[in-house]
Amino acid sequence: MNPPEPSRILLVRLSHLGDVVHALPVFHALRRRWPAAKLAWICQKEFAPLLASLTSLDECLIFDRHAGLRGVWQARRAMGAFGPDLTVDAQGNLKSALLSRLSTAPRRLGLAPVHWQEPLGSRFMTEFAPRAAGPHAIHKAASLVEAIGDKGPLSTDLELSATDLNEGAKKLAEKFGAGPGQRWVLHLGLDGDPRTWPSERFSSLARELARRGDRVLILSGPAEAGAGEQLAQELRDEERVSHWIGQRDLHQLACFLSAAAAESVGFVACDSGPSHVAAACGLHVRFLSGPQDPLLTGPWPLEGAPESGNRIIRANPEGLGPMTELDVETVLDLL
Repeated sequence: MNPPEPSRILLVRLSHLGDVVHALPVFHALRRRWPAAKLAWICQKEFAPLLASLTSLDECLIFDRHAGLRGVWQARRAMGAFGPDLTVDAQGNLKSALLSRLSTAPRRLGLAPVHWQEPLGSRFMTEFAPRAAGPHAIHKAASLVEAIGDKGPLSTDLELSATDLNEGAKKLAEKFGAGPGQRWVLHLGLDGDPRTWPSERFSSLARELARRGDRVLILSGPAEAGAGEQLAQELRDEERVSHWIGQRDLHQLACFLSAAAAESVGFVACDSGPSHVAAACGLHVRFLSGPQDPLLTGPWPLEGAPESGNRIIRANPEGLGPMTELDVETVLDLL
């Protein structure tokens, strides 16, 4: 006997930024499959602003992972008040499984057990998606979409409004200023992260792009603000290079990146949450890849897909390698 149509659905994808982006196709599939149902999403509070523009999301519930057991208790109360009859766990670890179980939903759909980072958590599920067709997070999202029964295209639409896009366009003009030349956003990574290109090479790349007549914005989030400050000092004589240091508002970032995509601005980044937000917003990402496999962590759509404008720039053209093997001249040529 088929289960009854759900009337209140909870999507569980708590972290991290890029993975929240990769859960968007599951969200849109749920909304299309059951348009009359109430739909909530629980995520960590630092990523909730990215979901603020989702007009078809009825509730955004917050999990404060820094609050310990109090955060779990608060999340349980919020989920209980929402009262889901179907919970979809798009994360697949013990933390997400615990919250899925505490949601009290009688039906709990999760990834195929083979995809669970911590297989013990899969025991809290009552239903499973089929095995994913590929290794990327979007492949896993697609398996959940299949289990949901939706036939629509995979979508990472953030449902930004005309007002949002107008604000993004204003910020774009403010950060770049007027003048000719191709515009590039260079997103700094966190120094010390093996996936990160050294900040001094970003500095050299910015100088070379400026010398060929392009305009550059060096973007850093809160974790990279120190490197952003340092590069602002090093490049203070470069009129074609501007800086956005310590940017922390994810909704504002999505508005800005969507406006940048509309004006064909280029985006250069390592494996980071903002690189996936950029791809979701329609930017053509130049993805600097070293020790990580871009088939697992690259921007979606993957390079080579018919609709993809994303490109992988490898530190080692033959496979994986340290980011220090990627020189400025190689990146400049491939831009």
